[in-house]
Amino acid sequence: MIKVLVTGKDSQLAKCIRDIEKKDSSISFTYKNSKELDITDTTSVKNSFEDENYDYCINCAAYTNVDRAEVEPEKAGNVNTIGVLNIAGACKKYEVKLIHISTDFVFDGESKRPYLETDTKNPLGVYGKTKSEAENKIIDLLESYFIIRTSWLYSKYKSNFLKTMLNLSETQKEISVVNDQIGCPTNANDLADLICKIINSNSKSFGTYHFCNKGEASWFDFAEEIFKEWDISVNLIPIKTHEYPTAATRPKYSALDTSKTERVFNFKIYNREDALDNFRLIQNKE
Repeated sequence: MIKVLVTGKDSQLAKCIRDIEKKDSSISFTYKNSKELDITDTTSVKNSFEDENYDYCINCAAYTNVDRAEVEPEKAGNVNTIGVLNIAGACKKYEVKLIHISTDFVFDGESKRPYLETDTKNPLGVYGKTKSEAENKIIDLLESYFIIRTSWLYSKYKSNFLKTMLNLSETQKEISVVNDQIGCPTNANDLADLICKIINSNSKSFGTYHFCNKGEASWFDFAEEIFKEWDISVNLIPIKTHEYPTAATRPKYSALDTSKTERVFNFKIYNREDALDNFRLIQNKE
């Protein structure tokens, strides 16, 4: 049986992986949160890896509050960069393959077409910079790794845009949403499926990959699709980024090209409309 350590067990992606675990008996997952495994502490990391004989580590642990990172750069760096270096070091020492989750925020948003894995990185804020630096450290240290950049994740877990929109619709009939930031909404369940396929396939095609559902959208477009899917009547008002100021600067365009992922892993990626429909159908069955 394949033994896998999942860090950041309280993250939405880790919870989605746990849901898949119920259907996949070929993988034995061990989940740890920051209290059980503090990735910023080398002793904690060592204790979690030694004598366990893990085959893979899926690193879902991250500092993800994009705006707060601007005022807590050291904390964000400790988790997103130093913590990842510690994990990578343990993976190297104990011969564990690393699957690390990264982000579209490593790019500056100036591209005119979906970003390729080989495009130059130029993060705009602290969060993106710490994630970009983590990628560099993994690449410098390891050979057996998969870096998966993703974007705009949503699920039934934790805080995300989809849940925010549905919650707001319960108390507000008018909602303003930014319409000049373009990206790719991604069903976290689909990403969890890909990760499990990579593990089960024992792929040696190590490197950096992009994963998101197909189809570009603004946050406004995505909100429209959410309310249509749930048959909710809300007056959506499109606004510009400058009308909704935030501490961190977001890339205005961060669509990811997923053709490499599809080709290498022979994995079907749903378009965003089908992914959202699949998500709602699963929710209705629960």
